[in-house]
Amino acid sequence: MKSTQCYHCGDFCDDKLIEFDDKYFCCNGCKTVYEIFSKNDLTCYYDFQDNPGAIPTEIQGKYDFLDNNEITAKLLDFNDGNTQVVTLFIPHIHCSSCIWVLENLHKLNSKVSSSQVNFPKKTVRITFNSIKTSLKEIVLLMSSIGYEPYISLEDYEGGKKVVDRSLIYKLGIAGFAFGNVMFLSFPEYFQVDGFWIENYKGIFRWLMFCFSLPVVFYAGSDYFISAFKGLRSKILNIDVPIALGISVLFIRSSIEIIFDLGTGFFDSLTGLVFFLLLGKFFQQKTYNFLSFERDYKSYFPIAVTRIRQNKEENVQIYDIEKGDRLLIRNHELIPVDGILINGNANIDYSFVTGEAAPVSKKSGDKIFAGGKQLSGVVEMEVLASVSQSYLTQLWSNDVFQKDKKSSFKTITDTISKNFTIVVLFIAFVSTTYWLFIDVGVALNVFTSVLIIACPCAIALAAPFTLGNMLRIFGREKFYLKNATVVEQLAAVDSLIFDKTGTLTTHKENTITYNGIELNELEKSILKSSLRASNHPLSRILYNSLELVKTITISNYKEVVGKGIEVEYNGIKLKLGSSSYVLNEYDKSTLNTAVYVSIDNDYRGKFIFKNSYRKGVKQMFNSLKNDYDLSVVSGDNEGEKKYLEENLPEGTNLLFNQKPEDKLEVIASLQKNNKIVAMIGDGLNDAGALAQSDVGIALSENINVFSPACDGILDASKFNKIETYIRASKKALQIIRYCFILSLCYNLIGLYFAVTGQLMPVIAAILMPLSSISIVIFTTISTNLLGNKIK
Repeated sequence: MKSTQCYHCGDFCDDKLIEFDDKYFCCNGCKTVYEIFSKNDLTCYYDFQDNPGAIPTEIQGKYDFLDNNEITAKLLDFNDGNTQVVTLFIPHIHCSSCIWVLENLHKLNSKVSSSQVNFPKKTVRITFNSIKTSLKEIVLLMSSIGYEPYISLEDYEGGKKVVDRSLIYKLGIAGFAFGNVMFLSFPEYFQVDGFWIENYKGIFRWLMFCFSLPVVFYAGSDYFISAFKGLRSKILNIDVPIALGISVLFIRSSIEIIFDLGTGFFDSLTGLVFFLLLGKFFQQKTYNFLSFERDYKSYFPIAVTRIRQNKEENVQIYDIEKGDRLLIRNHELIPVDGILINGNANIDYSFVTGEAAPVSKKSGDKIFAGGKQLSGVVEMEVLASVSQSYLTQLWSNDVFQKDKKSSFKTITDTISKNFTIVVLFIAFVSTTYWLFIDVGVALNVFTSVLIIACPCAIALAAPFTLGNMLRIFGREKFYLKNATVVEQLAAVDSLIFDKTGTLTTHKENTITYNGIELNELEKSILKSSLRASNHPLSRILYNSLELVKTITISNYKEVVGKGIEVEYNGIKLKLGSSSYVLNEYDKSTLNTAVYVSIDNDYRGKFIFKNSYRKGVKQMFNSLKNDYDLSVVSGDNEGEKKYLEENLPEGTNLLFNQKPEDKLEVIASLQKNNKIVAMIGDGLNDAGALAQSDVGIALSENINVFSPACDGILDASKFNKIETYIRASKKALQIIRYCFILSLCYNLIGLYFAVTGQLMPVIAAILMPLSSISIVIFTTISTNLLGNKIK
């Protein structure tokens, strides 16, 4: 009888064949999953890969512990009473079909608003309505379709994690067997005759055979498992030729022993597996040592305002402790979980949940990290210090990703995909040739070709180079979202700079007031309204009113890029640009100014004499030959003459630009096939930063974090922008050098293997060394590059 594969999971179902909808299933579980997908119009799950599913397991009562709210609370990433977010580890994730069905959970349960898969980590982040469904229901749903999550409460309670030592055990067994086989092979090497030949030759050979069994079936099992999974998924991965090489050596050697035709190649076989595992072990150690995984301290300088003894101070986010009192301004991100203790909050949790509707909170309510305050200033008490890179996870959220593809990733994927096919072809052709010349050499040639050629070094070049550059840039206070940004930055040919707060600095500004003198109450209302704003001019003016007391204001409204309106005991104050306060442009003032009216009666204006950052002129001169330069500003043309005199000829100067105008300037450049980098402040230029190919927010000890930006640059390093772009270009050169080195290694290795000059054992030693050498080369090269940009 012909074997029939299950349409869902691919297992053979000879004993109990279930037919449904003209398809065959091995069990009712697989049939049920198919029915679920059919009813919810998800059958194209099977189009991505043949038999992609897993058999659902019996789970009755298994997840009853999720009815306990205390336990559930420990598993959740976010919970505001209506919306909950959880990240679950799904061991069965293995292909594109898995990703597709898990990211379409909302079709199986309408209460799920979104689900995002992290394929390398095999996790799925699910956002759902906790009023209409529960975590238990979602876990049961996932289990019913063959994606049962692995939930270990120890992970959430600080339990000790299990260390996987299987590689060490396999390495030990392979090394022990290799040593003994070499010892037993000495008489064969030295061609000892007489007594040994007559009495011990057969015993020694069978002992070598016995030593090879645990090496092949235990120590080398990972290669066979990986190759089988690849072939089952119709993918020729790098482990296919390795598994084939081990199999050929073992079968050929076993035949020689069984039929007494010769000694076999057990020394080469055990040595091959031992050195492959040894190389794997050293690769792991090397990668761990050179790991570019960054913790939350290395991503960006989120500074928060802490209140101590009625004084406000800026501190780094990782210095925050439980019980601290924080001030959260308008449009600032809430950095940690806490309790709202002063003011009414209107919080946008779209960074976390994807839901755009703001949530209102009052004093005493719990608020969560990742929300953005939308209405004025509030104070909160910290419930827990930052213990993980939660905010950086939000920054890298796919919701905020731009359509950016890595050309190196595309090249790597193409090479890796076709590499094994080419290697197998070379192996079979060269072996066929040697079968007519020398059968003994043919086996060595076949195995050596399969082992020596390896695309791993090519695959490692880009992630290690770009990853190490992220760390180096972070050390130099230039914080990038991900590795792809380095590649994008190197391709930039147009640079647009915001003026206020980017080219200018608030630390040395001179402020004068021109108008009717404000009384103490009006000054207090003014300062209190400024306290809630993050605009650079608001911060400058707020700091200048140091001796004025603050009060609690109501009806705070800020129109980004225009101005602020507040109310206190019936007194209405309005401040901002002339067009916002006066409803017309004030052409009499050429300098930057903030206008003030009280109860719609114009009172005066604060005039700012801007101070430009050190090195602006030199930086623009270094950029002028290679980039199209522009300066955009929401201010009037008061400083146009100064900028024309100090910036290179041809720099495009644009004034009176609203936030939407800045965005349009970038879009028009992109229509002309320009790759644009925008350097501005993270709040007021959010739209322009999002539109640009690379958006860089300048940070000056304020919380400027915004998912719209690709990088955050410390203001003290502003004059190094040209250096960072040049370093990005050199990083891409390093990757190209790595590709060339890897290609040379493979060509030279294949030459010696094809010509029969390379033993399989030596090939096994050289294969991992190629990957390690590439990693060491790129690490040393990027570190040298990093030393040059200090």
